[in-house]
Amino acid sequence: MASAQELWRAVRREAEAVAAGDPVLAPSLARSILDHGGLGSAVARQIGQRLGAHDDDCARFERVANEAFVSTPELVEAACLDLQSIVRHDPAVTALLPPLLNFKGYVALQAWRVSNWLWGRGRTDFALMMQSASSERLQVSIHPSAAIGTSVFLDHATGIIIGALSAISDEVTIMQNVTIGRKPDNPAQAPRVGRGVLLSSGSSVIGDIAIGDFARIGAGAVVTGDVPAGCTAVGVPARLTNCPEGAIPA
Repeated sequence: MASAQELWRAVRREAEAVAAGDPVLAPSLARSILDHGGLGSAVARQIGQRLGAHDDDCARFERVANEAFVSTPELVEAACLDLQSIVRHDPAVTALLPPLLNFKGYVALQAWRVSNWLWGRGRTDFALMMQSASSERLQVSIHPSAAIGTSVFLDHATGIIIGALSAISDEVTIMQNVTIGRKPDNPAQAPRVGRGVLLSSGSSVIGDIAIGDFARIGAGAVVTGDVPAGCTAVGVPARLTNCPEGAIPA
């Protein structure tokens, strides 16, 4: 895996090549990429532009994102890993620049990382404002109290809801119209999604349950019970299939 500095150099080279080949895009690429000194600053710009409804909002969101990235370099490394994960998992993507500039799921995830940073510092009102803006403008609503690992890919990123206290591990892929959240009668407990899980389009994972590492949740499935590692859950209500030997208790 490339470091954030290595990835940023590659992004700049791509932006310079595109700007040289298409003068119409050159001014936009300057503002988005070439005028910035690093990945964190460029991602903060994207957060501000995507979440802000007007210039004041854009500047406010960009400013707080820069504050988070400067004070917590781990957030920039997470943004680096998330971007590389898109290139690794999406066969339609062959370069770093297009998902950085054009994939709203990537921006929504980085905006959540900033809102989670705010939440952890007691700035809950600003964190919830960012969640609301992401929901309205990007159609991705992730509660600031959720926990999400790195190398996560929100593919198509429309209609995604990740509720309070939900926990998502590394290398998870989440398709469009996925819901992860608590049951109304047990609001203290939320789903826990293991490493390498695929949550297919339209699926729902609800309640105090665990989705094991590298499990797959089928399109439209409604999962209200544990899914062992490596299993596939399909249907409404979900049933288990294609489990490794011994994965399902007797």
